[in-house]
Amino acid sequence: MTIEHTKIEQIKGEQKEQNPKKSDRILIFDTTLRDGEQSPGATMTLQEKLQIAELLDEMGVDIIEAGFPIASNGDFEAVSQIAKRSKNSVIAGLARAITGDIERAGEAVKHAKRGRIHTFVSTSPIHLAHQMKKTQEEVLEIIEKTVTQARNLIDDVEWSAMDATRTPLEYLARCTEAAIKAGATTINIPDTVGFSTPEDYYQLFVDLIEMVPDSDKVIFSTHCHNDLGLAVANSLAGVRGGARQVECTINGLGERAGNAALEEMVMSIRTRADVMPYHTGIETTHLAKISKVVSAAANFPVQYNKAIVGKNAFAHESGIHQDGMLKNAQTYEIMTPESVGIKSTSLVMGKHSGRHAFKEKLRGFGYDLGDNRFQEVFERFKSLADRKKNVYDEDIIALVDDEIGSAGDLIKLVDMEVVSKTSGEHRCDMVLDVEGETISVSTQGSGSVDAIFNAIKKGVKANPHLLLYGVDAVTGGTDAQANAHVRLEMDGRIASGRGAEPDTLVASAKAYLNAYNRLMVERGASAQGAMAKN
Repeated sequence: MTIEHTKIEQIKGEQKEQNPKKSDRILIFDTTLRDGEQSPGATMTLQEKLQIAELLDEMGVDIIEAGFPIASNGDFEAVSQIAKRSKNSVIAGLARAITGDIERAGEAVKHAKRGRIHTFVSTSPIHLAHQMKKTQEEVLEIIEKTVTQARNLIDDVEWSAMDATRTPLEYLARCTEAAIKAGATTINIPDTVGFSTPEDYYQLFVDLIEMVPDSDKVIFSTHCHNDLGLAVANSLAGVRGGARQVECTINGLGERAGNAALEEMVMSIRTRADVMPYHTGIETTHLAKISKVVSAAANFPVQYNKAIVGKNAFAHESGIHQDGMLKNAQTYEIMTPESVGIKSTSLVMGKHSGRHAFKEKLRGFGYDLGDNRFQEVFERFKSLADRKKNVYDEDIIALVDDEIGSAGDLIKLVDMEVVSKTSGEHRCDMVLDVEGETISVSTQGSGSVDAIFNAIKKGVKANPHLLLYGVDAVTGGTDAQANAHVRLEMDGRIASGRGAEPDTLVASAKAYLNAYNRLMVERGASAQGAMAKN
């Protein structure tokens, strides 16, 4: 059944005037603790549920579905405790259309300032035939009986038609009408299996609201699963069709592919108010925090590129994007990280980063390099980024310090090959640049580092005394840069050197050469002169 667009708008306008419930305020119904916890492996402890419920209450969630009281004693206890502690939110308990379920749900939420029983029954032909094994008329009788029972226990009753989007419209309308007559105050039309498309879901709400008597006296709700990746889009379409409650979860947690993500729903409405003239009561600066809490409690990591709360949601590595961000954040960000509780945008330094972003990063560390020095450091950074998966701030600082420290070196490492064995001698073949002259040497040692230092001593024709050698990792991980430290003594003079590289052996060689070059500077000799004297 369809009606023209102008007629739809006329009906909506009339409903809004007749009933303040049909406003532009969208109620947020969070089911992280019920549908979200039903994700395989996502079971939470009582304390974790209490913490999450408290955060949901603080951030302005209108209804918290705290659990399924009949499922277990633990679920009953969780719903009861949350009901007692809630300050603002309505606390809902889920119940099948079974007398015992409804009694248990009513008992669990009775201590809430505002409680709700949420009862459901299947309505689609496939569910009635294979799961319920009931006729359409029998289900209608069940709806009337159980919704009436729930309403006798509490004033706030929500009724859901499970698998509504695969239910014939005429029968769904009859079921909805029966629920309203029995006392339901909220009607949920779930896309239980993620089957719908936005246009279908939009039209379903438009048609139901038009067909069902007294539809203006209740709030219609969406509940969309993400099997086709359309949960948020479908939920927004349902809102456009007349729904004023949206059921969702933090991080999109839920059975199979999950539910509509609360953070995506709320920020979509907030960010695109130009085409979605609605509002919620959510304090969005809490989104990042609760995302982390739910992720930890459920042991479900948030994918890096997850919208709104993912690690990369406000991170930029591309040089083009970083350049735009530095000029005006709105070039590539449609919302601010602060608006969802993230401290700031992250300009991730990697192989795609450009000069502008890298220079700003260095300035943030207190480095103000000249053009030539900056170009040298930038080239070293690009080389490092090609070899290292993650380039951290500490890596960049070590790299710059190493470049500054070795910039005036007269003797430089060109190439090096080290052969290590579990027994016997270790070998190092090395090529050095001594003021433009290439020198090749080959030596052995008791270990890899010993062979490297012996090669340098042979190449420079000197034998300084090694006072100190140490290596530490700049960051964590197997690809972390090694920061090597060497202190040498020769002719009564002492000099220290350092080298930073992803390869520990290369870092060690550079640190030794850096220290030796400093010794030569103190002696006031050129590299060739120093080598001749030795």
